[in-house]
Amino acid sequence: MIGPESVASWMLAELEKHGCIYQDDVVDYLVRAKAEHLTRENADGNLVVGKAVLDAFRKLTETTVVWVKPDLYWRFRVAEDEPGREARG
Repeated sequence: MIGPESVASWMLAELEKHGCIYQDDVVDYLVRAKAEHLTRENADGNLVVGKAVLDAFRKLTETTVVWVKPDLYWRFRVAEDEPGREARG
């Protein structure tokens, strides 16, 4: 069975390859891998990446990656980003 750490490693590899990775692409990957147990349903009823995967991904990328909330993707940090995990609009 696929685990959170392997998903986080895949996410980092995709990020390195493409420059960003969208939450929807991670959810699609998890569904195709029959790993829905690593997703959760948000308040709007949509599947999103689960906490175990997010925690594992954060361990790999704590200081190098930011979350772009309006567009629901992760990208590498740039000099203009403020401290913290979330990029400002």
